[in-house]
Amino acid sequence: MEQLTQHLEALIFCSETALSLDEMAAALKLSYDWDLEDEILLNAIDQVRQKYINEDFAFELREINGGYQFFTKKMFHPTIGALIQHKSRKKLSVAQMEVLSIIAYKQPISKTEVEHIRGVNCDYPVQKLLEKNLVEIAGKSDGPGKPLMYATSENFMDYFGLKSVADLPQLKDIRPEQNEIGEITDQLDEAAAPLQPIMDTEQLNSESPVMLMDNPVTEPMATSVDEIAQAIQMDLAKDLDSEANQREQTSGEAADDEIQ
Repeated sequence: MEQLTQHLEALIFCSETALSLDEMAAALKLSYDWDLEDEILLNAIDQVRQKYINEDFAFELREINGGYQFFTKKMFHPTIGALIQHKSRKKLSVAQMEVLSIIAYKQPISKTEVEHIRGVNCDYPVQKLLEKNLVEIAGKSDGPGKPLMYATSENFMDYFGLKSVADLPQLKDIRPEQNEIGEITDQLDEAAAPLQPIMDTEQLNSESPVMLMDNPVTEPMATSVDEIAQAIQMDLAKDLDSEANQREQTSGEAADDEIQ
C-alpha cells in the first residue's frame, strides 16, 4: 500500500463530484487488489487534508455530501469570479444564434426540421447549445424514426431576461409586404431595402448576457439578442420563397396540361 495518500489524492482530484470512502476502496481494490478498512482510508485522507491546509496551496480538501472533494479557498473566490464573468461575456456564433431562434419560436422541434429551415447541417450548433444548457431534449416525436425534439431550457430564460416563452416577441410583428412575391423590379427594390426587425427589442434587456462559445469559429459573431430577430426573419423568408416557387411551378404545370 505504498503511496496510499497519493492514490487517494489523485482519485479525489479527478472526480467531478464528492468521492465516498466506498468508491475509493472499490477503485483501489480493482487496481491493486487492496482490501482497505475505512479507518485506514480516513487516516490517509486526514494526511491529505493537513497537507493542503498550508498557505502554499490555493485549494483544500473538504468533506461534503458523504464524500470528499477539493475546493478553492475562500480568499481566491474574487479571482475565480472575475474569470467566470469574463467568460460569460463571450458570444454565440451566428449559426448558433440562428438555430436557437428557430428552436425558441417553433419548439418543440426536431433537428431535421431545423435543418430544413436553415438548409444546412445543424449537428454542431445544436450540440453547442446543449452543452451551454440553452436548449434541452423535450421528448421524442411520434413521426417516422421518432426523432428527438428540442426546446429552450430554463437557462435560456435567465440569460435573455425572459419570464417565459410567451414573452418572446410575436411573429405577427413581421411586415407581410416584405415577404410577398411580386414583379422582378419589386423584388429588386425589396432586396435593396434594409431588413426590418420582427420583434420589439424594447421588450428585452439590451444588456442581457450571452453564453460562452467554447470553440472559436470564423463566422461573424452575434452582438445581442437582436440577432434572434434577424435570424428568424431570414429563415421564415426562405420558407415563404420556397412555397411560392412550388405554387408557381404547380400552376405552370397545370396550364401546360390545359393547353395539351
